[in-house]
Amino acid sequence: MQKKALLLLVTFILFTSNIMAQGCSMCKAVAETSVAGGNSQGSGLNAGILYIMVFPYILIGVGFYFWNRHRKQLQKEQES
Repeated sequence: MQKKALLLLVTFILFTSNIMAQGCSMCKAVAETSVAGGNSQGSGLNAGILYIMVFPYILIGVGFYFWNRHRKQLQKEQES
């Protein structure tokens, strides 16, 4: 089960670069204008939004891992 969850997490992380993040319309307009004007600041906007979006899920996954490990240790102690 843990191998499947890890594989799923790695898959999500690898394919998030292909997803276009949706920001507010003002951010989108500024980024498009910036790129059209020859500035490269707007090109990293989607990557930043995706990073901010994925980070809470990573934290939840790490918390679940430690909770699950603690639960299994308690079960071992009760069986002994």
